[in-house]
Amino acid sequence: MSLQIIQDSNGKPTGVFIPINDWKVIKKKHKDLEVLEYEEPTKGQILKELKQAVAELALIEQGKLKARPIEKLLDEL
Repeated sequence: MSLQIIQDSNGKPTGVFIPINDWKVIKKKHKDLEVLEYEEPTKGQILKELKQAVAELALIEQGKLKARPIEKLLDEL
């Protein structure tokens, strides 16, 4: 495995680059690492979530759903 150390402008190590083939081998051995990968949401997923958010806002305005404090909303992000 050939890792590359990523450094900032002062030469301080800030990260590690792992070639994709090595990463695949590591993921096979350690299944729990798959949750670390970020997958870009599809346009359909984004639209679905936006529609859900608009529907929830309408219910809040109608008094059928209670709004959450902004702190809880930000914690989810």
